[in-house]
Order: sequence, then C-alpha cells, then structure tokens
Amino acid sequence: MKPFNHNYFLGYVNEVTPQYIKIHFPSSVLLSKFHFDGVNYAGGNVGNFIVIEGEEYGFLAQLTELKLSDSEKKELTEKAIEHKESDFHPIGKAELLLSFSVFNPEKVEKTVSKYPSIGAKVYSCSDEQIEKYVKEFGKKDADSNVYAILGKLTSNNAECHISLNSLFGRHCAVVGTTGGGKSWTVSKLIESITTQTSNKVILIDATGEYHTLKTKSFILGTDSYFPYQKLSIPDLFYLLRPTGQSQRPILLEAIRSLKIVKIQNNGQNTYKKENQSKLAYLTLYQQNIKTIEDNSCNFDINYLVSQIKEECVYQSGFSDLTKWGGADNKTYDYQTSLISRITDLLNTDIFNQLLGLQTVPKKSDGTNYLSIIDGIDTFLTSTTDSILRISFENIPSSFSAKEIVSNALAAYLLNKARKRDFVENPVVLVIDEAHQFLNKNVRDDFFEMQSLDAFDLIAKECRKYGLFLCLATQMPRDIPIGTLSQMGTFIVHRLINEKDKQSIENAASSANKNALSFLPILGEGEALLIGVDFPMSLLIKVDKPNKPPRSDTPKLKKK
Repeated sequence: MKPFNHNYFLGYVNEVTPQYIKIHFPSSVLLSKFHFDGVNYAGGNVGNFIVIEGEEYGFLAQLTELKLSDSEKKELTEKAIEHKESDFHPIGKAELLLSFSVFNPEKVEKTVSKYPSIGAKVYSCSDEQIEKYVKEFGKKDADSNVYAILGKLTSNNAECHISLNSLFGRHCAVVGTTGGGKSWTVSKLIESITTQTSNKVILIDATGEYHTLKTKSFILGTDSYFPYQKLSIPDLFYLLRPTGQSQRPILLEAIRSLKIVKIQNNGQNTYKKENQSKLAYLTLYQQNIKTIEDNSCNFDINYLVSQIKEECVYQSGFSDLTKWGGADNKTYDYQTSLISRITDLLNTDIFNQLLGLQTVPKKSDGTNYLSIIDGIDTFLTSTTDSILRISFENIPSSFSAKEIVSNALAAYLLNKARKRDFVENPVVLVIDEAHQFLNKNVRDDFFEMQSLDAFDLIAKECRKYGLFLCLATQMPRDIPIGTLSQMGTFIVHRLINEKDKQSIENAASSANKNALSFLPILGEGEALLIGVDFPMSLLIKVDKPNKPPRSDTPKLKKK
C-alpha cells in the first residue's frame, strides 16, 4: 500500500487548527474521480477521504467543505464553466481522523497531538487503503477475529469489513426514523453473526416483521407462553400493583404460605391460620427457607385470593402467643382492591394465553403451548439452531403485558448470564423496537412507580458475561440515557428529530458535530457508523440482506 504518489496529488495544506485543516487545490480539475494503475480514486469532493504526507506520520482526513475564494466567486459564470481553459482554485476544509506511520502505513492510531505541517502535500485516498484501515478498527486478535461485510462507503466504492467483536463486544444500537433502513441493518447484522460465527442470536421481534428469517420462532400468546411460575416476585408485583404498607406485606405472606402448601403436598389448597398453632408453619419455613425465599412464583396462583383471606388474622391470640388469633376484618377490608386485581388477572384471556395462569393454554389443534423458558433452554443447547425469534406481535399494549413479560424474559437471561452460562459462547440479544420495552414503569393506585429495568441491567453488567445487547429503535430519546451510554457502537440511519440527534450525541463520545450533520440527509439504507473501537466515523450504504424483513407499509389502492 503506497499512500503517497504524485499521480494522485490533490493540493497543499495551508492552514492547521486543532479541529481541522484547510487545503489549497491548485486546480479544480484535481477534484474529479479518476483511475490510476487500475485503482479507483474518489478525488476531492465533500465526504471523500484524503491522505496528507508528513515526515514521520501520514494523516487520514475527510473533506467536509469546499469553496472558492471571494475573488474567484465573481468569475464563476456559465461561460467560464463551459470554457475548457478556465480553471479555478478551490479551498477545502477537512477533519483529521487518524494518523499512520509513513514507514508502515497499515499501522493506524487516533490522532491527538500529531498534526501535518503547512505546505504538506495532500493526496486522494484509494478504496484499497480505506478498506485496510477499516479492517484494522477494533481488531482484537489476528487469528480469531471475524468480520461482517456490512456495505460500502457512500463516498468511495470501498467495502467495509467491520469486526464483529468491535460491533457487539461493548453492545450496539441501531437507530433511525421509519423508512431509513434500520430493519435491513438489523437483518444484515444477524446474517453476519450466523454466517461468520458459531454464536447464537435471540431476537425479540416486537411486530413480527422478521418472520422471513430462517429461524426457530415462537409467537407468545399464540403457540407459546411465559409460565407465571418463572416470573419473579417483583414481576408479579408489577402485575398486581399492591400498595406499599397495607397490601404488600399480606401478599408476601400469602405467597410464602402457598409455597409451604406446595412443599407439604398434603392435599390442602391453602394454609389455615385462624386460631392455629404457629409451630408447624415456622418449622417448615426454617427447613425450606431457601426455596420459600427464592424470589420465584413457584406456587398455585389460583388460590392466592383464598390465601390472602387466611392471612388476615391477628398475629397472636389474646393469651397464647404460639397461635394466630381470629379473623382481622379491618385488615381484610384493606385488601379489597388487591383481590379485585388478582381476580381480574386470573379471568383475563390475554394473561391466561400469555402466562398460563389457570391451565397450560392449548392451540387450535388441541396441543399445548410450549413454555418459552423451555424453548430458550433447548435453543441454547441446540447444535443446529442459530437464531431464536420471540415475537410479541399478538400481545396487545393493554395491562402493560408486553413490557412486563419482556422484562421477565430479560431477567431470566440476566440471571443465566450472571451464572456465566454465556462466557464460553457469547449470545447476542437483539431487541427490535426497543422503545416499546425499555424505560418502562408500572404505576399503582397510589401513584407509586416501579421501574422495569432488566434490559438496563443487561446493558450495564453483561458485557463481561458474554450476553451482548443490540438495540434497534426509531426513538433513541425514549431509551434511558444510562442504557444508551453503555452502547459502544452506534449505527445511525436518518434522524430528523433534534432530541433524537441530541441523545445520540450525548451517548456517543466519538460522534462529532461534523459527522452528525449528515444524519438528516441520509438516504434509505445509508448509515453513520461510530463507536469506541472506531478511530473515525464511517458513512456506509448497508447491503441488502439475503432475507430482508417484511416491513412494508400497506398502500392505498386506486379505484
């Protein structure tokens, strides 16, 4: 690779600042695209890459502005443009991106304190040279590194071989307004993982548009369910929303009692407490405290209302502290709204289909729905399946069902990650339409807020455990800033909303104003790639995936 040659000379550096350099082009003819020795050069137009020669270091820069001097602007007429002998001397402005050794041009580093000198020669950068630089970005290990060919640079015809470890090793976010190509990019990323690595992908499909992928698929509420026994106690509280002082303690005691009933297995459905001895209960509790306090919902929820009534007793008899007292009607009255919510939950078809509250739901052919937990465990041990698609397309937005179940799924994967199940074989968790699942809260009747934060915890904790997060959203402003700040890589399609642009600028330290200025004018499929492992931002045109998602908008029909 020879970055400097008089055959692709463009101009001279005539001004150097900490943020940019200015270039004098001796002739406007030099700005045009050209070929030399069978190699394509993009010339010196805005967005193109250039190289600057130094004594010890060379520099890669990107042109961000072109203009004529004030005197030449007056001479710019149609006649002058058409006249072959007319020539102009443009002035260019370029952003310094990285530096490289003159003696070893493939060795690159982010430029910080090194700058070219006044009069340094500027050359057009070949596609081959850019490809080699991009391939070095985030390179971890020459022997084991794997690459995704996402597409080509919009300014050059250079292919972008992006390190998959750099893309996902610090989590990744794909953002952009509707119609910008976000879904294609997600499909391309999934395709790259499954074709270039032996790792697995779990895709949370909010709308069902990824059904075209060749995957192991489950549609929650239609052919699979999330067993309520695998919910955590906080998850159940999100559904039931007990008040803090009067209902939550009674609900917790009822859950403990029903777990003891299951351990006893003596044919009783509830644990009778009114005027009963405490000794047997306390003995069973101490012997099984780990199981009882394991934060799971491993009990029969159909008897929860009856058990709550059993819990509404005085804590001791008037003269015998070893027994519970009689019924406490005042405490029971406080549970009325909680009992109503439990009854509504058990009798709502949405939750019965989704959580299997009363019985395991059945499909139209009479076969049982499959537990999504069993489906995940089977998928993770499978030697043939590489993609698991979990679709939320048939779950309505009412009752916060979608948010609570997705949070429970995330919590299940979080716990597996904490047990180091993914350290040897990392898993990429892709969340489509992430704004529907993240930054969600459940409010109870007394306006107490409870946050659904499992995805946020995955972003903060699980990189070291081998569970990598890939978020796709059209509204990054709705993603918690703490989660966005954990994203090491951003693939940003067209963004128009100023708050969305601001959220990306705040979260991605490597995103500079010059790069973000391209966001409102990006075409379909074009994206800005920025990240911790990338010394410079890249504007790329993402290739069409082999199996594009079905995200077309229904069209009006002519009469």
